[in-house]
Amino acid sequence: MPEPKPHIDPFRDQSRPVIRQLDDAAINRIAAGEVVERPASAVKELVENALDAGAGRVEVSYADGGKTLIRVTDDGCGIAAGDLPLALSRHATSKIDGTDLLDIHTFGFRGEALPSLGAVGRLTITSRAEGDAAMIRVSGGVMDPVKPAALSGGTVVELRDLFHATPARLKFMRTDRAEAQAISDVVKRLAMAEPHVGFTLRDVSGGGEGRVTFRADPESGDMFDALHGRLASILGREFSENALRIDAERDGLRLTGYAALPTYSRGAAVAQFLFVNGRPVKDKLLTGALRAAYFDFLSRDRHPAAALFVSCDPHLVDVNVHPAKSEVRFRDPGVARGLIVSGLRHALANAGHRASTTVAGATLGAMQPEQTGPARVYQMDRPSPGAIHAGYQAQTPGFAEMGTPSARFDPVEAGRDETSATDLPLGAARAQVHENYIIAQTENGIVIVDQHAAHERLVYEKLKHQMAESGVASQALLIPEIVELSAGDTARLMEFAEDLALLGLVIEPFGGSAIAVRETPAILGEVNAAAMIGDILDELADLGDSQTVQARIEAVLSRVACHGSIRSGRWMRAEEMNALLREMEATPHSGQCNHGRPTYVELKLADIERLFGRT
Repeated sequence: MPEPKPHIDPFRDQSRPVIRQLDDAAINRIAAGEVVERPASAVKELVENALDAGAGRVEVSYADGGKTLIRVTDDGCGIAAGDLPLALSRHATSKIDGTDLLDIHTFGFRGEALPSLGAVGRLTITSRAEGDAAMIRVSGGVMDPVKPAALSGGTVVELRDLFHATPARLKFMRTDRAEAQAISDVVKRLAMAEPHVGFTLRDVSGGGEGRVTFRADPESGDMFDALHGRLASILGREFSENALRIDAERDGLRLTGYAALPTYSRGAAVAQFLFVNGRPVKDKLLTGALRAAYFDFLSRDRHPAAALFVSCDPHLVDVNVHPAKSEVRFRDPGVARGLIVSGLRHALANAGHRASTTVAGATLGAMQPEQTGPARVYQMDRPSPGAIHAGYQAQTPGFAEMGTPSARFDPVEAGRDETSATDLPLGAARAQVHENYIIAQTENGIVIVDQHAAHERLVYEKLKHQMAESGVASQALLIPEIVELSAGDTARLMEFAEDLALLGLVIEPFGGSAIAVRETPAILGEVNAAAMIGDILDELADLGDSQTVQARIEAVLSRVACHGSIRSGRWMRAEEMNALLREMEATPHSGQCNHGRPTYVELKLADIERLFGRT
C-alpha cells in the first residue's frame, strides 16, 4: 500500500522564512497601532505633551470627529528649532534621561507619540522657545526640512488626515459623533487632572472658528478648592454639592479627591475617574477598590460617582506597563486598595445621616402641578405663632376632636414641647401619615422619613457592629468538601485564604490543584461550597478582589434587620418618632437604606412656598 503524501498548503510558501530588519516607516506604523488607537488617543498624547511643557492654557480643535483635523495649541515652553527633527525621532524625549525608568514625574516619557502620529498622518509642528519660531512637517514618515514660521510663543501641533498612511485602520473608526465624544471624554479627564490649567475644546468641522463644545477656565485656590470647582464645571453642580472631600494617607500613599454620597449613584460606571500621580488611568485594582468601598451601600445595579487621586513616590508605582500608559502597577497593591476602601468608608461614615440633595429635587419635581395657564402669584406675610394660635381658636369647635390620625397632634402643643428639637438636623416629629411616614419640622423646612427603611438601616448597622466585635462564627463541616480547580485558580484563591478565613470560610490545599473547604460561615446555614468558590474566582478574575462571602453574610444580616425593624403600618407615638430621628442623626449611613435608596427627604421651606406661589 503506497504511503500517503504529506498535505501541502498551496497558499503557504514552503521555503524557510527569512529574518529581516523592518524599515523605520514600518516600525513607526506598528508603534502607532499601539499608541494611537483612534483620534482620541492622538488628542491624549498631544495634550499631555502640552501639559508637560508647562502650559497654562490648552486649546484643542478637531474636525469630523478628529479624522481630518486635530490641532492642539498651548502656551508652554516650546521646542527649539534645532530640536524639532529630534522630537520626531523614535524614543527621543526631554522627560527622562533613561537612567531610572521608575522616577517619572511627567505624563509622557516613551518618546513614541510624535513619530507615531507622523507615520500614520500628516503632522505639522510649529513652535517657539527662544528666538524665532520654526516649523516642521512630516507625512507618512517622510520628514521635510525645518522652516521659519510666525508664532508668538508656545507650540501648535496640527495633525491632518489621521491614518491616511494606514487606510485599513479607517474602517475601524466609529461615527464622527462617537469619535468627538471620545475626544471630549479625554480632554475632560485631563482637565480634572490639571484644574489650574485652562482648557478649550472646539469643533471646526464646518470651517472657520467653529463652536466651543467644552470650556474650563483655570481654577484658583488650593488643590481641593480648585478641584472642586473643576469637577463642578465638568460633572455638574449636583455632583459637587453631594460629593465628600477625601483626604487619607497610608504607608507613603495619599488619597485625595471627591466621592459622592451613596444616594447620588449612577446606573452605570460612567462617573468614576481615577488618577495616579496625576495621570488618568483605568485600573482594575482601583476600580475594584472603589466598588468595594461602596459595597454595603449600593445595590449591584447602581454605581458610585467619584474622582480620586492616588499620589506617591514614583518608585512605588510602575507606569511603564502599557504603551498608552493607561495601566499602572503598584509595588504593594494591597496598600493601595486598602487606602481607597478605608479612606472612602471613613468619609461616608463621617457624612452620618446625610442624603443627597437630588432626592429633594426629585420630590419637588414630582409634586409640581401641571401648568394649565399663567401661574398665579400670591404675596402674603408668614403669620406669627400667636396669630396661628388665635386662628386655631377661632376655627370650628370640632377641629380638635376630628377622628383622623393627624388629629392626634396639636401643632401648637407639639411646637411648645419640641421647640429645641427643630434646631437639630432632622428636626422634631410633628405627625405620622399612612402609618409609615414621619413628618418632622426643621428650622427652615420639613423632613419626610420612611420609618421602616430608616429603622432597618439602624438595626443593620448594629448587627454589623456586633459582628465586627465578635467576628464571624464559622461551622466546621463533618466531611470537608473537595473542589477541583485549575492550578492557576488554586494559586489565586490561596492568596486570599487568610481574608476568607476572617469571614468564616476556611480553605486549604488538598493536593494537586484541588482545595478542601473545611469551614463555612455559620450564619449562611447550608452552603454549596463549590458554587461559592466559583463565584469568588469569577470576581477575582474580574476585579482582583472578591466580596462574595461578605455579600452573602451581609445579605443575611439585611434580612434579619428587615424582620427586626419597625413595620410599615405601625402607629408610633411622638416620643418614639423623635427617638428614631435622634438615633438616625447619631448613626452613620442612616441616610440610605441597605440598597442605597434614601431613608428621608428634606424639603426647604422656600422650595415648598415656591410650589404654592408664595414668592
